Amino acid sequence: MTTMNGKLLCEVFKSPRKDEMYLYVDKRRGLEDVPEALLERFGKPVSALTLILTPDKPLARTRGAEVMAAIEEKGFYLQMPPAKEDYLLDLYRTPTEAKY
Repeated sequence: MTTMNGKLLCEVFKSPRKDEMYLYVDKRRGLEDVPEALLERFGKPVSALTLILTPDKPLARTRGAEVMAAIEEKGFYLQMPPAKEDYLLDLYRTPTEAKY
């Protein structure tokens, strides 16, 4: 990956299979560095947006520097959906009683 003065033109794809799962790639390389196995699980990538990343750019769940480092190292950055809150899991596991 080559950055332009510490900036990276990044394309973000969303997964059609999993809500809030996103794949960030270098716009110039597209999906060519993303492993086929990941694409199979991700589903057909849907272009969500294109942005210019800088190391200090704040993103919803990470920072630009982390995304840029992953793209440089692996060719992509995969953003997973947020973990469900523990209390929601507890509510799911707790049996409910019908009171009549």
